Amino acid sequence: MADSPENSPQVVPALDVLVIATHPDDAELGAGGLICQLVAEGRRVGVLDLTDGEPTPHGSIEQRAEESRRATEILGIKWRGNLGLTNRSVESDLASRRALTGVIRQSRPAWLLAPYWEDAHPDHLAASALVEAARFWSKLTKTEMPGEPWHPERIYYYFSIHLKLIPQPSFIVDISQVWDKKLAAIAAYETQFVTNRSTEPPTLLQQFETDAAFWGQKIGCRYGEPYCSREPIGLTTTQGLV
Repeated sequence: MADSPENSPQVVPALDVLVIATHPDDAELGAGGLICQLVAEGRRVGVLDLTDGEPTPHGSIEQRAEESRRATEILGIKWRGNLGLTNRSVESDLASRRALTGVIRQSRPAWLLAPYWEDAHPDHLAASALVEAARFWSKLTKTEMPGEPWHPERIYYYFSIHLKLIPQPSFIVDISQVWDKKLAAIAAYETQFVTNRSTEPPTLLQQFETDAAFWGQKIGCRYGEPYCSREPIGLTTTQGLV
């Protein structure tokens, strides 16, 4: 486990929501707005990156770690870890499942946020399957895995996909009030989205804003962030509907 803002690598705190990201920057891209809103509401949110994201054309392990640290500060989350899997070689194998299950059983979140299950990126596909398998494993008894049995109530899937498709989301979150913070967290990854990238419009950051505006328009707000669920979503109040 990598170092986190307030916790040693061996300590996984109790969380309300655990965001599982294949690479550093995936959580910011796909779920940065919701993360900011949950933190503002006082929810305990953590991010677990599965890999260090390297190699990439313009990054290094050290640069990506520093970029992730800055993005974490912007998001306001108190814990971020790294599972130490190998970038470009993520698999939903037994060893990876056991490692991820240990984090889930120790943090005991009600929600997991995971990459969408359809993608051109093999790491994202494997990560999505890995989260589903680890969720099931986390409730097992008579095992040597750390922590007590636990079963997160929900998995919500965020979009950080490499396919030119427009999935039908289960719901869209209005992130208009936190858009600037989400964009700043994304921009912290300079090696991925700023350095040696085209300065001619649309830049990558401008494209991300266009995408958020597209989803926002679907629910009548400025910026939106889409999510999918494989399971039915229940409501106890209609106050949050837009």
